[in-house]
Amino acid sequence: MSERRFLIFGAGYSGKAFARANERRAPVFGTTRAPEKFEALRSAGIEPLQFDGALSPELSDALARTTHLIVSIAPDEAGDPVLNVAGETIRNKMPALEWIGYLSTVGVYGDHGGAWVDETSDCRPVSERSVMRVAAEREWLTLGRELGKPVAILRLSGIYGPGRNALANLEDGTARRLVKPGQVFNRIHCDDIAGALRLLADNNLGGIFNVTDDEPAPPQDVVADAAGLMGVEPPPEIAFETAQLSPMARSFYGENKRVANNAIKAAGYRFRFPNYRVALERMWAEGNWRDGEPRSPMKGT
Repeated sequence: MSERRFLIFGAGYSGKAFARANERRAPVFGTTRAPEKFEALRSAGIEPLQFDGALSPELSDALARTTHLIVSIAPDEAGDPVLNVAGETIRNKMPALEWIGYLSTVGVYGDHGGAWVDETSDCRPVSERSVMRVAAEREWLTLGRELGKPVAILRLSGIYGPGRNALANLEDGTARRLVKPGQVFNRIHCDDIAGALRLLADNNLGGIFNVTDDEPAPPQDVVADAAGLMGVEPPPEIAFETAQLSPMARSFYGENKRVANNAIKAAGYRFRFPNYRVALERMWAEGNWRDGEPRSPMKGT
């Protein structure tokens, strides 16, 4: 077996979490549009490459040696940006390729009125961005069949972790407790995204997997629990109907479902953070909720 070499198209928050958890120290390359982000990628253990809609010689060379390809770039009106630019390269110039992982969203299920959904449930995308995700998923699965390579579709729920959580939002004053009766959301800690990716890549497993926590919960409860940990008063509840929201934020509340995660568990994954309370308590106790760097939860230093 050749040495494993990972390449992440779109090495953002989740990609950096994956690289930081790279205990086996396999080479990890990752793309960003902006060269000014190169140092942040290096700090996470990623060899940075620029991808701004064209394949550079450096990126083409990295692809030729890649065994495990992770795609974390959203589609747009023109389709999947990676397939549009690199599709032929993936088909014809990646002799070492063994596995592809595509990071998608549970938004592809659309609204199910609060009912449970799993990987066999109908996709009823409501937003345009989720419609485009469904199309991109199909394109990647089709490519995998053409190549005879496993493609894992990871449907992610709301991503959180250090620097991106209710504790940090309370500290910076952006936390709100919006209340829409009956509304629930699932969530996923970035470390569990990294762990699920590692399991699927290590075993070259393909298929569709909901990578999401065990406990869909009302969003206002998350803020209240975080405030309890911090010993501060939670912000007042705001009725959803009267809240000032961006069109995108409002669209999230137009979808209500409970997302099951049995498939990734059946593949052998065990969640580090099975619900938001476990994660908030751990981050608060370890003091890494702001930016991932441990510090005193009381002193903020």
